[in-house]
Order: sequence, then C-alpha cells, then structure tokens
Amino acid sequence: MGLMIGVGSTKPTFPYDYYYGIEWDITVSNPKPTRIGKMELHKELPLQNMMRNCILKDDGSVAYYLHANDSTKRDNGAAADLTGASGMMETELPDMYVRFETDGNKCRHLQSTEPLPGFHLWRKGYIGSVEATVQRSTNKLASVCSTDVDYRGGNNNASYDGTYRSFLGLPATDISLNVFRTYARNRGSVEWNCNLYRLHKMLWWLFAVEYANFNSQDTFNAALDENGYHQGGLGAGVTTWDGTWSTFNGYYPIVPCGVTNSLGNHTGTVDYNVIGSDGATIKTFAVPRYRGIENPFGHIWKWTDGCKCIIQSEASGGLSKFYVCDDPAKFTASGVGNYDYRGDLPRKEGYVKALILGEDGEIMPLEVGGGSTTYFCDYFYTNIPSSGEAERGVLFGGDANNGAYAGFVYAYTTYTPTKANAPVGSRLCFDPQIEAA
Repeated sequence: MGLMIGVGSTKPTFPYDYYYGIEWDITVSNPKPTRIGKMELHKELPLQNMMRNCILKDDGSVAYYLHANDSTKRDNGAAADLTGASGMMETELPDMYVRFETDGNKCRHLQSTEPLPGFHLWRKGYIGSVEATVQRSTNKLASVCSTDVDYRGGNNNASYDGTYRSFLGLPATDISLNVFRTYARNRGSVEWNCNLYRLHKMLWWLFAVEYANFNSQDTFNAALDENGYHQGGLGAGVTTWDGTWSTFNGYYPIVPCGVTNSLGNHTGTVDYNVIGSDGATIKTFAVPRYRGIENPFGHIWKWTDGCKCIIQSEASGGLSKFYVCDDPAKFTASGVGNYDYRGDLPRKEGYVKALILGEDGEIMPLEVGGGSTTYFCDYFYTNIPSSGEAERGVLFGGDANNGAYAGFVYAYTTYTPTKANAPVGSRLCFDPQIEAA
C-alpha cells in the first residue's frame, strides 16, 4: 500500500506527531491489538473527546450542546429539552482523517485530526444519542426522550399504555429499512437518515482505538490501566435475556430511551430493572453508553442504511457481495447501481475472524471461524438463496437475547429491505451535505 507510516526506526517528525492507531496480526486470535503512533495521543484521545451530545434542529444547525457530564442539562447547566420540541438528541462525530494498511499478516488503522499524507477524510456527522422512535402524528423518525403517546415506541400498541410493558418512552421497531428511510427523510431533507453504515463504522473504529480491543463486550472498567490508557469494553449490554422476552412483550423493546443520560458525553453503564406484572424485578441490565451514545449494540437490532448485500445461489455465481454508498442522495430501495462493491462476504455463518477492511476500513466480515473472545468476537449471520440471487440489507449490533454473539460488528444479512420485525429498530442520523467549493 505504498508508504507504511509507522514502520521502521527512522520517522518523519510531522506525521508521527499527529496520528494514533492500532496494529494487529490476522493470524493471532488475541482480540487486543497493539497501540501505535504517538503514545500521548492514546491518552489525550483528541478525536474521541470531540464527540458530544447536542440538540439538532431540522435544518442541521445545533440548537445547543448538552452538558458534558449530564445530558439532561444544557452546556450552561440549565435544564435541556429532550422531548423533540427544540430538536433531536444527537451525538456529533468530528471530521477525522484515517488510513488503513495491510502489510503481509499485519493490519493497521491510523486516525488523526490532521490531513496527513496517505490519510483520507471521514466527514463529520450526527448519530442518534438514543435509539430512534417515530413521531406518530407526522411519521417522522425521532431521537428523543419522551413518554408522550405521540412518540410511542414498539409497534405503537396503545393497549399496553399504563401497564408494566408500556411502549411509552421506548424506541420504535417492527419497521422496514425502506420505511425507516422514508420516516427519516420526512424531517425535511436527504441529510436525515436512519442508522448510517458510514457513521456506525466511524463509531466502531473510534471505540477500537480508544480501548485497543475488538471485544466490545469485554468487562467494563472505568479505571485507566498502568500506562494511563482506557481498558476493557462496554460489558455484556442488553443482550442477556432468555426466551421469556417473548412472553414478556413479544420481543419488542424493553429499555426506555435515555436511561444512561446521567453519563453525558462519557462512557459507562447504568443499571435498568425490567419490572414484571407483579411489580417485581425480573431482569437487570447494565445498559451501556459509549461517548454519549446509548446501546451502541444490543437491546434491538439497528437497520443500517448505505450498505447492501447481493447474495447469489451456488448455481448463480456462488458469491456474497458487499456494496456501500456514502451519498444518501443516491440510496435506493432496490438495486446497487449507485453503490460501490467493497468485497465478498463469507458464505456461512460464524464468529468473525477477519474483516474486509480495505482502504475504507470495512467492518463486514471477510472470514468467519473466530470465537466469542477471539479475533473480532462478534457473530455474522447469513443464508444462501436456493436459486437466483437475493438483495439483503444489514442489521447491526444484535438484540436482547443474542448474548455473546452481539457487539458493534455483529451483522445479520438475511432480511430484505422490506422486512419488519419486533426486535428490529434503528437510529436517526444527520449526514451534512458537502458544500460545493
């Protein structure tokens, strides 16, 4: 891949002062890569520390930022309005410059705040701080913390209101990818989208570098290690319920939006008790938050736009192709004419052993055969059509009973974009259009 920044003992001063990243060997099962680049930046974490919660207006302008230590407050300490009246609750991801390298069995990901040689820009964007619901009166996708009936979650079942399994305050599910896209665009422009692959990918690499860990379900540890670096993961998250979820509410959401708001822009977990019909706690989850984003995996699957799979039967080519489109204006309900081919997916399910990666850092699997605590630690699920080829969307993250399968890169590729299901939701994202020069 040309110049290997980070290799060798003689280093040009400027680039090495401004990047930090990770390196791993694809033949080694240890899910903890090695930190590389300027070590001070692994402590300062300049990109990660630019992530912050805000209230975003429909025109894409920031109404105000939320308090760094408590997202129920504005940055000036006054009470924040998270009900949607002032805007949507979003987490701002900064412009970041990235580079991906492959050198034999070694892979590297480098990130920087500066436009270094060989790096390319991942644009600033906004990702819902909480899982998305729908404003039922307008069919607008929303990122809010509200128990108003107009934002009822799940499948909008009003008969549960006032009961132990009320959907008030919960994210919306049982909606297809194509309908999620429409509901997001109902906010007024193609800049509004449901969960975006490019932003989910950014989030994953920000996490992987900060914690130098591919196991997002590793035990949460608030303490820094002996070198002053972050360690561990986000814990099991909302992934450990058993089959009683079905009898509880039919696999619909169970955790209200905003449970972790007390953590602000920080990372951590907050316990949430699921209460049964008798008023007793039947399950306690340690709900995770990463840099202001609640449930980055688990609880409900996230329909993710901007990527597609074309999966062929054995007789029709025997390939599973992965496609990406980074321009929301070119997303399509069917077909991949506007999408770029990024690589081939495995033909069988299993724990992810290697990622497609490439120069754009794709987080879909190239190979399976790992485990729940080895390589990338998350699962990949697919199936092959008996004839012809099938267009499939991608769900990320897993749900409340996926256990060790779940995580940032747990991907499910068996649903068409028209499929809706009880444990499948999304997020609300804003992708600012690039202004013409």
